[in-house]
Amino acid sequence: MHGLLLAFPVALFTVALLTDITYLQTAEIQWTNFSSWLIVGALLGGGLVLIWSIILAIGARRRTHRQPSLIYALLIAIMWIAGLINAFQHSQDAWSSVDVTGLILSIISMVFALSASWVAHRTVREIA
Repeated sequence: MHGLLLAFPVALFTVALLTDITYLQTAEIQWTNFSSWLIVGALLGGGLVLIWSIILAIGARRRTHRQPSLIYALLIAIMWIAGLINAFQHSQDAWSSVDVTGLILSIISMVFALSASWVAHRTVREIA
């Protein structure tokens, strides 16, 4: 279940970055709407993953290998916060929502989502 939930922010933040790049190339306002919807979807799925990762990190306090759980929870938290700021950035006027700030926030969200999925996949037995 956890892997299924993690797939949402990984896929949706990545596609949101692609729609941001497409908007910068075409200036078609509908691409910013797509980005906003994708970011909100990633935040919904990412919020559930964040709650789950915090529970796992708290439960890992009793184990000897708790560092992967803490790193994973930290990556998910940074991903979610960057995504939330990105959602606020994309809620502005279409011409100013996807500028350098919006693009950088989309890149940060995507990189942390991919990093968290890599940590989760690499240490699946230690986290769960």
